[in-house]
Amino acid sequence: MEVENGDDTSAMANLIPLASVSQQPYVSELLSFTLDRLHKEPELLRVDAERIQRQMQEVAVGNYRAFIAAADALLAIRQEVSSIDNHLESLITEIPKLTSGCTEFIESAEQILEERKMNQTLLANHSTLLDLLEIPQLMDTCVRNGNYDEALDLEAFVCKLLTMHPKLPVIQALAAEVRQTTQSLLSQLLQKLRSNIQLPECLRIIGYLRRIGVFSEYEMRLQFLRCREAWLTGILEDLDQRNVYEYLKGMINCHRMHLFDVVNQYRAIFADDTSGSEENYDGGLLFSWAMHQITAHLKTLKIMLPKITEGGSLSNILDQCMYCAMGLCWVGLDFRGLLPSLFEEAVLNLFSKNMSTAVENFQLVLDSHRWVPLPAVGFPTNSVSEENQEDVTPPSYLMEHTPLAVFVNGVSAAMNELRPCAPLSLKFVLAQELIKGLKAVSDSLLRYNATRMLRENESGLFLSLCRAFIEVAYPHCATCFGRCYSGGTALIMDAKNLYDGISRLLATSPSRELPRPVNNPEEKSITENGNLPVVENEVSTDVEQPQPQGMNAATDEKEQKSPTIPTDEKQPDA
Repeated sequence: MEVENGDDTSAMANLIPLASVSQQPYVSELLSFTLDRLHKEPELLRVDAERIQRQMQEVAVGNYRAFIAAADALLAIRQEVSSIDNHLESLITEIPKLTSGCTEFIESAEQILEERKMNQTLLANHSTLLDLLEIPQLMDTCVRNGNYDEALDLEAFVCKLLTMHPKLPVIQALAAEVRQTTQSLLSQLLQKLRSNIQLPECLRIIGYLRRIGVFSEYEMRLQFLRCREAWLTGILEDLDQRNVYEYLKGMINCHRMHLFDVVNQYRAIFADDTSGSEENYDGGLLFSWAMHQITAHLKTLKIMLPKITEGGSLSNILDQCMYCAMGLCWVGLDFRGLLPSLFEEAVLNLFSKNMSTAVENFQLVLDSHRWVPLPAVGFPTNSVSEENQEDVTPPSYLMEHTPLAVFVNGVSAAMNELRPCAPLSLKFVLAQELIKGLKAVSDSLLRYNATRMLRENESGLFLSLCRAFIEVAYPHCATCFGRCYSGGTALIMDAKNLYDGISRLLATSPSRELPRPVNNPEEKSITENGNLPVVENEVSTDVEQPQPQGMNAATDEKEQKSPTIPTDEKQPDA
């Protein structure tokens, strides 16, 4: 029964929902009470509650200080707990920053360690790095002192370093500085090519250029010719162009000596390979350059030759040109066949200008001439047989006629300038120029007679001048031309129809007879063009190979120049 009652009590306790775990013993105890005991239980509980209350009051009264301190402590604890909570929250907020700061510190520490290791390595290799960094300065010093081999060795060493360590900034900066120094070296080498250097020096410079590797083979050949041409141009620019004769002599000597050297230097340095490789073939570059130089030479001659006003200077220039072309023929630059046309044009222009000057001077003197009789001039006593065959002295009779004397002097000057350089190809052309001048004199006399009113005595003097022109001046001019060209006298004398107008004027106007001088020009012309040999002024008949002008030639020139007639005597008043 008791077991059953116990089971019922536990079952009832389980059925009370308000009973907590701590109240379960009391609930179990209540279930074991009787009914009377249960009715008394509230009163007992009330008495216990009052007793406990009194005890609590007594304890509170007796320990009030402790309770107050405990309350204060509790309040302080609550405040501190709240502050701690706030601090914990701020700490939680700052923890990520602390984490990142620690990470940065670790990274910076690692970087510092790495730099320290690099500094230690740098310190260990300080001398080697110092040598490397001094390479540009050392190379520049070598270039300035002309030690090109050492400079190129340093350049090759830096290129090797750049190939082995292409990403190192120090090596890249070093290579950049070396490239600048290499450009300076290249400029110096090209400048040396623009100076007066011989073949061994040219070979060394081309070898240096090949080691630098800036130019291809064709570009190097072209650069060589450009530099040598700049050198030749500099020499020509230093010549004085105000003196045409000296300038042409200097230019011809420059081309004769230096052009020959340049061609030989090119052929020795750039020997064409017979294997047919395009790399070793210049494609006619040397030929084109040489033709350019010869063309410029001939163009300068064409421009400058008309400015030469002396036949002797023209002859000397021709000799110099022939000698230059003869020397250049050894390198295939013989241009003697191109010279005749240039010098023929210059000779023709010079002769035409001198003849025009003679005609103009004749016209000026004729226009201002005062027709008064001059004292008679004596004649030489020697006979024709005793005269020198080369004597072309103007007849003394012309001194009585000043205009004709001036004209004959002009013709003699023209012949003296023609004699040192008289091309056979211009024989007929120059004869026509002389005939043209004589025709101009004849026309001028006819025009003077038609436009001027002369008194009887003046008319007689004028007709005497016309007769002297036909019988003395004209044959004398023909004789002078015959001294320059074989058969030249006959060419001039065959054009006698040019003074038909003067002949008619003399035929219709009677005048006093003209005394005949002893040295008859027509008789001398016959003698000259006969069987006796005639010396053509020592001028070679081959225009392309004139005789050299030396001291003997200069002496002969002085002896054979046609004398002129003094015309500055004072004329007596009418």
